[in-house]
Amino acid sequence: MKSPISDANLEKLAAVSINTGLNLKKGQPLVITAPLNAQPLVRKLTEQAYKAGASLVTTIYTDEADTLARYQYGSDESFDVAPGWLFEGLGKAFTDGAARLAVAASNPMLLAEMDADKVSRANKAQSIAAKPAMQPIVTFQTNWNIISYPHVEWAKLVFPNVSEDEAMQKLADAILKISRVDGPDPVAAWAEHDEALHKRADWLNEQNFSALKYTGPGTDLTLGLADGHKWVGGSKVARNGVRCIANIPTEEVFTTPHKDRVDGTVSATKPLSYNGTLIENISVRFEHGRIVESSATKGESVLKKVLETDEGAARLGEVALVPHSSPISQSGLLFYNTLYDENAACHIALGQCYSECFDNAIKTDPEKVKASGGNESLIHIDWMIGSDKIDIDGIKQDGSTVPVFRKGEWAS
Repeated sequence: MKSPISDANLEKLAAVSINTGLNLKKGQPLVITAPLNAQPLVRKLTEQAYKAGASLVTTIYTDEADTLARYQYGSDESFDVAPGWLFEGLGKAFTDGAARLAVAASNPMLLAEMDADKVSRANKAQSIAAKPAMQPIVTFQTNWNIISYPHVEWAKLVFPNVSEDEAMQKLADAILKISRVDGPDPVAAWAEHDEALHKRADWLNEQNFSALKYTGPGTDLTLGLADGHKWVGGSKVARNGVRCIANIPTEEVFTTPHKDRVDGTVSATKPLSYNGTLIENISVRFEHGRIVESSATKGESVLKKVLETDEGAARLGEVALVPHSSPISQSGLLFYNTLYDENAACHIALGQCYSECFDNAIKTDPEKVKASGGNESLIHIDWMIGSDKIDIDGIKQDGSTVPVFRKGEWAS
């Protein structure tokens, strides 16, 4: 299949993913997951991995036609099962030291016309079965990376007013630019960006805020931070000792909210694309950490199903700070892809927390993470609450406040 990205740029994208994002080590196995249409990039990733000394590269492909066949012809009970054996195997691979690389390259609206109840049931079954594979990821036991590749239906969503070929080329160019691989030295560009993110995270950790206060149109929110929380941004050292950048692109510094200490109202500033549904104008009210009221002008029924997934689904597992001037925001595009859209604006995430966002004395013990306010859930769904009209103040332990964001930008 012909790629909208040139061979030279595919090489650069793959090299950044393997050597900067994943930082694959000599002798380390690698597991890649990707849709079939991303094969041109996967082949380059595999080449780069072996050049870096990978002991074995194993790729698991998914096929959208197979996915649709399930919804068209599968029995009703088939939507309550998932391949636990596969996730158990993946979990063992990751805990045994394999690196994980996911290529995001699918049609965001693939399931838009499918039965919403079946989609919800299938997602829940998948989330339950996937826990053995996801646990080593959310606890950062191994180095991992997510990177993107164009998909024709994705491109047509982002660029609806041009031809199919032009849309694909525009999306390819956007991926390269936002992933910082369009310049002469992507490695240097990422090193500079990584340093800037670390400086922001270090400042926030020095401040040791107890909470953040958000104010703006439709938003008056006090978001308490977990006890012993730690702000993280850019590269991180996994428990296997490998420093990696999990998301390419990334513009965020993030940490863990306290699951019981979020109060007030907050409104989304961008639509949320979730499993074929575009959920627009989300507005929620929190009491003692839990969403007690929710609404959306479009996709409200899907939002409410998400919030009912389990006890932790209506609580927060992540809070992230992203300036309005980020490259993704300045592009003016809605990408229908959380990996991109979350890096356009400050955001929060419903559901599971990341144990990595705690002090060392806490993060390796699940019971301590829970006792410190970390949330547990089958889901982790980011949605955007930042804009050039949002102010954020940090509330210190003594109750005093420090400006953090003004009109969507860092205050200092």
